[in-house]
Formats: sequence, C-alpha cells, structure tokens
Amino acid sequence: MTTYVAEEFSAEEADVLRRYFTNLDQPVFALVNLPEVVKGALFARYSRSPKSLRQLFLEEFVGDLDISGDESIDATVGVRRAEELYDRVFFEYGDDSVAQLGGVHLACEQASNLLTKVLEWGRLMSYLEQSTRYISYDSRLGGRYRYYRDPEVLRSSYGTRYIGEMDRIFDAYAELVPRMERFYRESVPKQPGDKDFVYRQAIKAKAFDAVRGILPAASLSNVGIYGTGQGYEMLLVRMRSHPLPEARAYADMMLTELRKVIPSFLKRVDLPDRGGEASSYLDDTRSSMEAIAARLFPEDSQPVDAPTVELVDWDPDAEIKLVASMLYPYMNQPETTIEARVRAMSGEDRLSVMRAYTGQRRNRRHKPGRALERPTYRFDVLADYGAFRDLQRHRMLTIEWQKLSPIHGYTRPEAVDAAGEQAGFDDAMRRSAALHDLLHDEFPEQAGYAVAFAYKVRFMMQMNAREAMHTLELRTGPQGHPSYRDIGQRMHRLIADKAGHRAVAEMMRFVDHTNEPALERLSAERRADERRSARP
Repeated sequence: MTTYVAEEFSAEEADVLRRYFTNLDQPVFALVNLPEVVKGALFARYSRSPKSLRQLFLEEFVGDLDISGDESIDATVGVRRAEELYDRVFFEYGDDSVAQLGGVHLACEQASNLLTKVLEWGRLMSYLEQSTRYISYDSRLGGRYRYYRDPEVLRSSYGTRYIGEMDRIFDAYAELVPRMERFYRESVPKQPGDKDFVYRQAIKAKAFDAVRGILPAASLSNVGIYGTGQGYEMLLVRMRSHPLPEARAYADMMLTELRKVIPSFLKRVDLPDRGGEASSYLDDTRSSMEAIAARLFPEDSQPVDAPTVELVDWDPDAEIKLVASMLYPYMNQPETTIEARVRAMSGEDRLSVMRAYTGQRRNRRHKPGRALERPTYRFDVLADYGAFRDLQRHRMLTIEWQKLSPIHGYTRPEAVDAAGEQAGFDDAMRRSAALHDLLHDEFPEQAGYAVAFAYKVRFMMQMNAREAMHTLELRTGPQGHPSYRDIGQRMHRLIADKAGHRAVAEMMRFVDHTNEPALERLSAERRADERRSARP
C-alpha cells in the first residue's frame, strides 16, 4: 500500500498546472510564477477546505488569472546566474543574511498531525494548516480514510491491526458527527435573522469541535509554508535528524522541491561537514538526553497529580522593572538609575505610567510597545492534544512538549455526555490507547500516530507579557474552542493572582472570561456573511 495518494489531472489541467507547481504527483511542491497575493490566497483556503492546493487552484483561481502568456514560463530561468552570485557572496564571505532574502511558498500535503508540529516549529516562518473545525474527516482520499500509513508499521506484523483499528476509529468519528449536529440543532434553534448557511456552518463547527477528540494524531493535514532560504535550511537540518521516519522522508521531498526554486540557498543542507554535521549534533544530543533522563528518573512511568495550568516561574519585581523599561526611551539616564527611581515611586505613580504606556486600546490589535517583553511567565500545562495543537502555533513564545501518549487520560466534552454518546466516544479512546500500547515497544515514535486528540499531553509555555497579551486575548475569544479558552482564562488569572501582577493583567483588557457561548462560531459566521454580501 502506498503512503501517499497521487492526484490525477487531465492533460489540459496538467498543462496549466506544470507552469505554476514544481510537480504534479508528490505531496510536497513549491508554487512558482504566480503573484504573491495569489500564493497567499491559495494558502489561506487551506484552513477551510479538504481539497489539495492544486485542485483549489484549478477550481477557484485559474479562471480569474490571465495565463495566456505563460505557456513558455520556466521556473529555472535565471537560476544559474543567481547561483554564481550567491556562491561568491555566501561561500566566499559567509554572509548568512543573503539567505534571508529569497522566499518560497511550499505546500506540504497529506502530513500527519505529528509531522505538522515538526513543520511548524520554526519561529521565522509562516504557516497555515487545515482546521479540524471546518473539515469533516469522514471524507476519503483515494477511497480511504485520511490518516498516515507508516511504511515500517504496515510492513510489520502489526500492519493489518493498525489499518483495522484506525478505520474503526474513523468510523466512530463518521457516526458521531451527524448525531452531534442533530443534538446541537435541537439544543440551539436557528434564530429568525440567521441565514441557513450561517446556521449550518456554526452547527457543523460545534459538532466538529465536540467530536475532534476521537481523531488520532495520524490524521492527515495540509500545511502551507512561506519561509526564507535560511528558515528552510534550519528546518531541514532539524528534520533530517528527527526520530520520526515521516519527518525524515518529508525532509527529502522538501529539499528536492526547494532546490528547483532556490538551489543555492540550500547547498549546505546535506554537505557532510555542514548540514550533515549539524543534523548529527542534534541527533547525538537528543540521544544523550534520553539516556540520562532514563537513568536519573527510572521511576518516570506514572503520571503525577498536578494542576491543569500551573504558573511555575515569574519575577516578583516584574512590574517595577516593567515601568522602568516603559520610561527608558523617554529619559537620558542609565536603566539602573531609572529603576531606583521607580522603586521609590508610589504605587499610583507606577500605575499611571503603565496606563499611559498602554493607552486607549480599542481592540486586541492595538499592541503596546516592547517594554512588555521585560516580564516573563512560565506555565506548565496539561491539556488535550487538540488544544495543544492550537496553542503550539504561537511560535514567538517558547514552547516545549513531552511525547504524546495515553498516560495522562483523556477529556470528553460535556456535550458528548449530554447527547448520550459517551459510549461510542469511550470505545474509540480504548482502541486508540490499545493500538498505541501495541506499537510502543517496536515503534516508539510511530506509536504516537494512534493517540487520539482527546488524550492529554504535558507542555510548557514561556512568554513575556507582550506575547501573553496577544496569546491570551486571541485564544479566549468567544469564537475559540472551549478547551484552549479555559487554558487562556486560567493563565490570565494566575498572572493577576499568583504572580500578583494585577496591573499587567489589567493591560490585557480583551481577555474574555465570559461563559462558553452556545455556538462559538455563530458570530464569526455572521460577520463573514456580511462581508460576502457587501462585496460588489
């Protein structure tokens, strides 16, 4: 059985597509010869469409483009001269910054939800991924459910069991989605002013939210990436040393496609004394840490009771230092002098500085300056993998996570209980855990594919106050998923109450602590419909 499903196109479609995509039959390909706004718009469609990028291009974009003069376009024109210039600048003078000036839109399709977290690690790249809130995973790709089939597992004695259990888990998802849609339609009737389409979209999103916990981490996703040559080089060096075979296989495909567009920027990736050495270094340090952790913590096999969200580190003097940082650009004194003056101020004077610096924020997109990067907060979080997937996307903060497994148990949405569907949900969780345990000894990395999104994973998030303002205000919005809304609300309360930084918490005025709305996406769908109606 093949790992990837190749797309089929007519001769006419292929003739158009090969002008703009670096291949027509692989899950990884670069976009070329298109306006930047078209590349960005194509990737933006990933979030709400189950279709591939090439299919979206044919159905929604090519009709609006003038391609009459593109018959002779060749993506490699000018590459040779650019390589000569790059070689002279980069290899002779070692100017890494040159690799920051060439960017590529790369599509990575049919990637598992373990791989997407590897792809989205880097801070200096942009990503857009399919959303489990808008796409039903009961649809099939090439006649089969959309989950990753690891070649090593399929060749093993567990291959038949893996396919059988995965299919049953997806069967459970397919059965539960329409039942939850029916439950929500009965619980939250359509309002007279809402259009049928708006109401249906909100109901679907709510049902998908309730059921997505059944999906295993093997579930496939499409990820659009935009990054510079330097960003891709760093990503590929890391992926080539990754313990997950899927990551290494993808790295090879990505390198092949990127070299069709920016070959010079990636010359070092597989040179033994450059990228090869760097990948070996990462592999060696990981292996060493796994060994020493196992030696020093041999009893680390059972979970420890701990809060869902715990604030584990902060600076008691953070607000004093924050005020000093706010004043610094407006003074001509050393920071130590300014901080000493701030310590002598009254609490009211310090608060007045913070309020002046924050200003009249009318929405969450009004961001105060970099002084807020002075205080930092470190949170230890235990949450379901679905919530982790959403929070992991905040790459500017520091995030580390432990290996996904069923060891911490799972969360079952209250709505599933209210609808009387807990038996089917729990059965899928048992299958997920049993398959993980079956694979674990022989395939410790691939065993994670079996773990359902509802199972909990432990992760650490460290952020400064500016990052916290952005993350918490965004993730507590009423349209957000209940699981990560709760995490954001808890973090905000811990900053105010445990750290005692009430003035910092006050600055985050768009953190939403209201109760979960009946249909989170309804307001957003109404606004989207209004924008569609307003178009000329």
